Amino acid sequence: MRNQVIALVMLAVFGAARPVAAAPAGVTRDDQREVMVTIYNGNLGLVKDLRETRLPAGVTEVRFIDVAAMIDPTTVHLKSVTDPAGLRILEQNYEYDLLTSQKLLEKYVGRKVRLYQSDGTFHDATLLSTDGPVFEINGQIHMGHYGRLVLPSLPENLVSKPTLVWLLRNQTARPQRVEASYLTGGVTWKADYVMVLDAADRLADLTGWVTIDNKSGATYGNAALKLVAGDVNRAPEPRREGRVLEMAAKAASYADASRDFKSEGFFEYHLYTLDGRTTIKDNQTKQLSLLAAAEVPITKELIYYGAQDYYRTSYGVPISNQKVGVYLEVKNSKENRLGMPLPKGKIRVYKADRSGSQQFIGEDWVDHTPMDERVKIKMGNAFDLVGERTQKDFRKLGSNLYEVEWEIALRNHKTEAQTVTVIEPVPGDWQVTASNHSYEKIEAHTLKYQIAVPRESSAKLVYRVRIRF
Repeated sequence: MRNQVIALVMLAVFGAARPVAAAPAGVTRDDQREVMVTIYNGNLGLVKDLRETRLPAGVTEVRFIDVAAMIDPTTVHLKSVTDPAGLRILEQNYEYDLLTSQKLLEKYVGRKVRLYQSDGTFHDATLLSTDGPVFEINGQIHMGHYGRLVLPSLPENLVSKPTLVWLLRNQTARPQRVEASYLTGGVTWKADYVMVLDAADRLADLTGWVTIDNKSGATYGNAALKLVAGDVNRAPEPRREGRVLEMAAKAASYADASRDFKSEGFFEYHLYTLDGRTTIKDNQTKQLSLLAAAEVPITKELIYYGAQDYYRTSYGVPISNQKVGVYLEVKNSKENRLGMPLPKGKIRVYKADRSGSQQFIGEDWVDHTPMDERVKIKMGNAFDLVGERTQKDFRKLGSNLYEVEWEIALRNHKTEAQTVTVIEPVPGDWQVTASNHSYEKIEAHTLKYQIAVPRESSAKLVYRVRIRF
C-alpha cells in the first residue's frame, strides 16, 4: 500500500448526506499567547501552554490541539486565567489515535468503499483486508491494487494531531485565557563542556553548552525556557522508556555568550533560566550557550594508584597498575572566573599541537558541582611515565601480625622532570616502620607520596609497614 493514494471525500458519495453534529470548539497553536517549558534531567518536561479563546456559556466540548504526543495525561491541569471561578471541568480526555493511511484502512475493514479507475469510472467494493489489500466486488474477491481508493468520510475516532478534549461548564460567554499544564516525556537536556588547554597545561578556556533534544511530538515556539539540574526522584514505572542522545561538542574558542542562563537555588536543586526566549522544534537538537570563561587556572596531576592486595601472602614479584593516570583539576570559584553551579555533563578537552591545530586529548563526566567545589577530570594514562610495584619482603611476625616492604619504581621518559603522586592502600591496624620519602596519611587506610622524577631518569619509593589484623 506504499504507492496507494488515499483520497478522503467529505461529501456524501453514497447517497444523501447524513446530518453531522456541530464540531466542538478547537483551540489550536494559533491561539497560543505564551508557552513555558521546564526541562528536567531524565527525559521529563513540564509544559505550561497559555491560549486565548471564546467559550460559549453553558456546557461545551473544547478540543485543545497541538499538544505533546508523549504527554502524561494523568498530569494535565487546565485553569482559566481570566475567570478561574467561572470555568469548571466536567470531563477530560486525551485522544492520540492519529490519522494515518494505515489507520484509515483498518477503520474501513468490512465497510463499503469506492475504487476509481483512470477513465473516471468506479466500482463499489467491500474492503476485506488491509493486507494486500483484498476487496469484494460483485461477489468476486480481488487482491492487490484495483484503482484509486476513495473513502466516504473521516472516522470520528481518528485525530490528525494529539488532542486534549475537555467537557467544560462555562458561566459567561466572553474571551478568556486558559492555561493547560502537563508533564511530557521525550524531551531531555544535558550539559556539555569544552576545555581548551594552553601549551603549559596551566590555563584553559572553558565553554559550556546546554544540549536539548526534543522528541516529545510538539513544537514550543518562542518559549520561556527553564532547566532543572539535580536528582529529582520519580516513582518507578513497570516499564521505562527513554532515549539517550550523545552529541560531540566542537572545540570552540572563548567568546562572550549573547544570552545567559541565570542560576538560582531551587528546593534542593538548581534552576537555570534562559535570558530571553527560544523556539524548540519537534525532532530537533538545540544547543544554547551556558557559560564561557577564559584563562581558568588548571592543575595537572599525575597519579599512580597502588594495588589493593598482596599484603597477607608472598607473591614473588607482582606487577600491578603500571599505568600512571593523568588528571586535570579546577576549582569552581569566582577567583578562577567561574563560580556558577555546574550541572552534570560530559567535558571534552582539547589542546593545540605544534602546528596550532586543536587535538582532542580526553573526556570525562563531571557531576553536579556547586560553587567553590573542585572538578576533577580523568584524561587518560601517561605514555612516557611508567610505574612498577614490587613486594620486596613479606614476614609473619606473630598471630595476625605481618611486616611488608614495597618498592615502587617510577620511570620518566619525558624531557622534563615530572612529579608523580603515589596513592598506597594500607589495610588493618598499621604503622610505617621505614620510608625513603615523606608521606601523608590522607585517610585511615591510605598513604600519599609526592615523588619527583628527573627528566629521562627514574626514582624509587621504598617503604616498610607493620600490619595487624
